[in-house]
Amino acid sequence: MKEYQWPRGDIHTTRLIYGCMMIGGTWDESPITDDVRRTAFATLDAAVEAGITIFDHADIYCRGKSETVFGEYLREHPGLRDKIVLQSKCGIRFPEEPNDEYPYGATVRYDYSYDHIMRSVDGILARLGVDTLDILLLHRPDSLVEPEEVARAFDRLKSDGKVGAFGVSNHSAAQMALLESVLDQPLVANQMQVSLMHPDMLVYGTAVNQRRPEHVMRPADSLEYCRQHGVQLQAWSPLAKGYLTGREFPKNWSDDDKARATKASSLVERMAGDHGVSREAIALGWILRHPAPVLPVVGTTDPGRIAASVAADTVEISREEWYLLVETARGMSMP
Repeated sequence: MKEYQWPRGDIHTTRLIYGCMMIGGTWDESPITDDVRRTAFATLDAAVEAGITIFDHADIYCRGKSETVFGEYLREHPGLRDKIVLQSKCGIRFPEEPNDEYPYGATVRYDYSYDHIMRSVDGILARLGVDTLDILLLHRPDSLVEPEEVARAFDRLKSDGKVGAFGVSNHSAAQMALLESVLDQPLVANQMQVSLMHPDMLVYGTAVNQRRPEHVMRPADSLEYCRQHGVQLQAWSPLAKGYLTGREFPKNWSDDDKARATKASSLVERMAGDHGVSREAIALGWILRHPAPVLPVVGTTDPGRIAASVAADTVEISREEWYLLVETARGMSMP
């Protein structure tokens, strides 16, 4: 696969990222079973053999088990650590986390406090079995964020050699600008949801100065901010959970959503045949076609689908194909 240099920092990776969310098996407190471990190792073998060099984690994925099983994989593959980039996230806390000081209990909350960031990174490093995390992302915006606390945590983690670079996930341009107004450490990445079934961030600009309700989209100015400031964009759920590549649609989807997805899936399949590649390659190639660029995070645990995704690195989606895919997936013509 092609090596790609990020706009900020001395970071070189493939354009496809492997997302490790599900390799831990389950999201409960049950231990990692031998079956889960075998599946995870086979999945990671496929990603490594495909040439992927960056692996995405979060401290909450499978309640930490995804990082733990990845750490076991690293121990069984000496030398691999020096060949890959490890990225993880922190900032989300579950209700059942220790909260003795809260007599009324707690709910899911976001926490960018100095103490939580520092504690989270120590846990991430311990589970992965490494001394340094290459990239740390703040997972979801904390409404109670105090940017100065984030800056202090980032500076300490950098000076201690625990984290190499920092970024965010699911953040708007204004939220990034607020953080960067006090950070000494530059933000190198922003991971956002992007797929043909969730294309707004890449196409909302076409709705500027439109009055027709169906063309008005929520502003997603993260795209322009990241391009202007050299922040690397990443796309989570780039295959729309597999609904564009053969997975059965959820029963709770509306008829309109099913109709759009059916047409989009059919078009993806037809283009895949014309290009001589997999459906995964077309869906991911649509994202990679954007000049930002945007790096897809592929999270399947099916080794075959990982292999099928690799051709996205070389498939050439034309401008006409790109807009036709957008129009079909959105179920409406361009303004």
